[in-house]
Amino acid sequence: MTHANCPRCGGRLARDNGTGRCAPCQAAERDRLGAPPVVPASFWEHDPVRQALAERHLGRVIRAYRCHPYHGRHPLPQAVVAGWLGITQAQLSRVENGPPLVHLDRLTYWAQLLRIPAEHLWFELPGRRRLASRSGIASESSRIGSEVAAAAGAPVTAGTGGGTTDRRRFNTLAALAGIGATGYLGLLSTQSDAPRSIELEHVHFASSLVEELRRVDAAVGADSLCDVAMQVHARMSLWAAKATYSRQVGNALQSALADLSVEAAWLAIDADRRPEARPYLNEAITRARMADDQQAEVGALACLSMLLIRDDRPSESLHCSDAAFRASIGWATPRLTTLLHLRTARAYAALRDGSGFNRELTKAKHAFERGTDEDDLPFLQFVTAQELNGIAGLSYLALNRPDCAIESFRAITTSPSPVFRRNQTYYTVQLADAMYRQGDVNGAAQHGQDALLAVSQMSSGRVNRLLAQVRRNVGQHRQATSVTREFMDAYDQTVRL
Repeated sequence: MTHANCPRCGGRLARDNGTGRCAPCQAAERDRLGAPPVVPASFWEHDPVRQALAERHLGRVIRAYRCHPYHGRHPLPQAVVAGWLGITQAQLSRVENGPPLVHLDRLTYWAQLLRIPAEHLWFELPGRRRLASRSGIASESSRIGSEVAAAAGAPVTAGTGGGTTDRRRFNTLAALAGIGATGYLGLLSTQSDAPRSIELEHVHFASSLVEELRRVDAAVGADSLCDVAMQVHARMSLWAAKATYSRQVGNALQSALADLSVEAAWLAIDADRRPEARPYLNEAITRARMADDQQAEVGALACLSMLLIRDDRPSESLHCSDAAFRASIGWATPRLTTLLHLRTARAYAALRDGSGFNRELTKAKHAFERGTDEDDLPFLQFVTAQELNGIAGLSYLALNRPDCAIESFRAITTSPSPVFRRNQTYYTVQLADAMYRQGDVNGAAQHGQDALLAVSQMSSGRVNRLLAQVRRNVGQHRQATSVTREFMDAYDQTVRL
């Protein structure tokens, strides 16, 4: 009679061994429950694993990984693998059975954690470069600067003697060059030989580009980025309309294009080009519904709620945030709940409903105190204590309570964020405006002066317009002081550069 062998080490098993593992391997099993094991190269040649990798669905790869014979007669429990990945068992179940992941940060982290060999992956791990010749997509780093600049309609170089606008644009394009590491930068330029078929790596590129646009926007503002995002959106949308793709890729593609549409809309808002934003948000909602992607839909509704406030349509903004709440029932994280309560609070403030504003702001603070979550959507990174105070300050201004607004904005300026520099500067200028409304002209000039250097290094039309208003208000005051004159002279000098 032939005895069974241990699938892990190959050793023969005793007749009464019902575990499917020899004793040494069972001991190793206990040791590795806290982290994934080191598996042999042949592990990745197992047919279910190879099939899942070919489908480019990391959730299915994880399921095949759990059920591999290498682990014995019983699959690894979802709870154990979820613990490795830093998520809950329920979250892992959704990952395994839901649509494919498209966010590169999570894909790369989990692939590295499970030690999946790079040659089996359909995306690039940090520190490695892959040529995407099959897709016809250029990846040479020498083309990064010229292609990004061409997409934005900007010069490739910037001389030291150029104006402020050129320096801002150059700094923005230099920051955007980080997307070259994805290997898909060629999609930013016009292509006559674009692939006829869209694969998941193209969807991953769109998602990584959205993340890069968010990062650069948080640092320097949207003016130079807005046209880049709109042109890339137009080209990828046209390509998606003409190309072929599977149903699985199609759902992921619609979600990625919805995210790109929302980002283009937000950049238009920050560039003070609000009329151009609404069509992108309408498209984002449509694409999200096509893909049955409630997360993308809620992100678009949250942005639309903010836009409607800026367009002086608070009742519609309130209905929009209510729709976002309904769509997020059952899965909203504390950070998303915080954002939606803030949107609602701002709408109530615009409607001059102080009790509604206080109620929603209290709910937002309680949700914020619950902390972050593994399932937080990427765009929620800006929902920080800074943003909570900022929205409260803007709402207080709408309620004609500049004293409370000053307190909220001052909390931001005393604890600056090194990441969200644009928002930090925006709220500093709002502090100057609130102080002017309260009658403190010198205070307004002082904080306007504090914001000048940062504003000169940014390209946010929204921030520029607000600071220009502060300059006009200070200049119209009957009696100038040394503080107000210093601010006005510095502002005028900066504008002339």
